[in-house]
Amino acid sequence: MTCRAPGSPISIDAAGALKTIQRAFVTGGAGFIGSHIVDRLVENRAAATVYDDFSTGRPEFLERHCGRADVKIVTADVLDLRQLTGAMADHDFVFHLQANADLRGGVANTRIDLEQNTLATWNVLEAMRSKGVSRIMFASSAAVYGEPAVFPTPEDYAPLQTSLYGASKYACEAMIQAYCEYFGFQSYIFRFVSWIGERYGHGVIFDFVRKLSLNPAWLEVLGDGNQRKSYLDVIDGVNGVFSAIERATGQKNIFNVGHDDYLTVLEVADIVCDELGLKQVAYRPTGGERGWVGDSPFVLLDTARLKATGWRPLTPIEESIRRTVRYIIRNPGLAAGRFGN
Repeated sequence: MTCRAPGSPISIDAAGALKTIQRAFVTGGAGFIGSHIVDRLVENRAAATVYDDFSTGRPEFLERHCGRADVKIVTADVLDLRQLTGAMADHDFVFHLQANADLRGGVANTRIDLEQNTLATWNVLEAMRSKGVSRIMFASSAAVYGEPAVFPTPEDYAPLQTSLYGASKYACEAMIQAYCEYFGFQSYIFRFVSWIGERYGHGVIFDFVRKLSLNPAWLEVLGDGNQRKSYLDVIDGVNGVFSAIERATGQKNIFNVGHDDYLTVLEVADIVCDELGLKQVAYRPTGGERGWVGDSPFVLLDTARLKATGWRPLTPIEESIRRTVRYIIRNPGLAAGRFGN
């Protein structure tokens, strides 16, 4: 990564500092969520090493940290165990966010979730073991629940897998817990709903804006549009992650991270169209109760365990969707096509 001029300085709240994290290692640290984790670490006066191959991560997400001695950037692949192990030295906490983020990708390429999620996580754990790093935060997913029958879905729900993506994340969770037993690790596993907000670059809102930028008259909607989904603003999500890390003391900690509310996909489309100033857009659903094979028609997580740490989601879903649309429009390089003139 080549840095341009450093951005404005980051405000530091010393009272909220995570004194237990001195040097953090962040896989996928140039990505949507990972870069926000790096921001928070810097705010909390922790040094951070970003380990990212920049296949989907973006250098501009880290520009505000250019020139800082406490932020190091390593351009490398987590599947390169030798390089990963070397870079892991002298850290005390790992935030493992690198992954294949395309839930649909496993249909066309059945190896991608195995390699980018499960094997990559094993590499991270092996590098930690080799270098004596014993604490890990892992970004899992609500997809591990498959199609649950209980809503809101609690962490102790016994899932049946419906996607290779969800299965790979569930395998990662199991492997992490086994390393906790074998090697005395401490883990913080977070099962995320869809996160949205600044730096968001894939998913339903991105797809809608991209499609409408190319043709504002009509919009393809995957499935019948009645899928019900919970979404969470990235700042609320990061707050939840750090609230749990600060307060949870178990060896193996699992938390759902989501919003109390949900919207249908058609309701999301309505908000996107309204924010873009588009009227009378014709929706063209592709049909069926799922957007793709492995898609869950209803996602709503029970977050009581995380709320017990003092956390609450503060941003209404509609407000976060509108903020996300504005961000995408301000950053047209994220989309194939430019909305407007």
